[in-house]
Amino acid sequence: MADAAPDLEGISRVLVVVAHPDDCDFGCAATTARWTDAGIEVSYCIVTDGQAGGFDRSVPRESMGAIRRTEQTAAGAEVGVTDITFLGYTDGELTVTHALRRDITRVIRLKRPDRVVTQSPERNWARIGASHPDHMAAAEATICAVYPDSRNPFAHRELLESEGLEPHTVRELWIMGVQERVNHWSDVTATADRKLAALRCHRSQITDWGALEERVRGWLRAGAQAAGLGEGSSAEGFQRVVTA
Repeated sequence: MADAAPDLEGISRVLVVVAHPDDCDFGCAATTARWTDAGIEVSYCIVTDGQAGGFDRSVPRESMGAIRRTEQTAAGAEVGVTDITFLGYTDGELTVTHALRRDITRVIRLKRPDRVVTQSPERNWARIGASHPDHMAAAEATICAVYPDSRNPFAHRELLESEGLEPHTVRELWIMGVQERVNHWSDVTATADRKLAALRCHRSQITDWGALEERVRGWLRAGAQAAGLGEGSSAEGFQRVVTA
């Protein structure tokens, strides 16, 4: 059984960095609700505006970014998150650049989190839908920002010299969607419904809510079984990496 110990002690601030609006809700919203309930300050950094998402061709593409920002703001409120940074990159065109690393580093230095949560930088061959190129690019850039960029005063020098942002060392990096490398399970039995409430906010992205709810609850039940939790439990899994 992977580590299912409490993950609250000594943690004051968490930053979740993902590629698209709704990625944090699919990946860790139930765990986020646990943390905010415990008084931990959780912030989101959404790298793209999700302009390539949705199913309704009558919605102008230039309107989709604003729609998805509004949806993500509502979804964050469902799990206790009100501090959201939108970087505004273009959906479907994300690559790991120094500019992207700098922009994520800026957010890390501003928010000064103890823990950063992000997506997996590796392709998931068992579930290809989890491996959108934007997901992998956002994850790789975030990991580079955690180490070495955010702690190195000489990385992206303009952040310190022009913006006055001092270096910051993140203590833990949590990776979502890693399956076989999960080493920490978050018992989200009490907050699973809030994850689903957050997902419901993304109305421009969901056509069959019943099927989605069944799939998400199946993931949570499978996580609980892998974690060795009891019948009727729910769990989200992460690869927990010590970075300090």
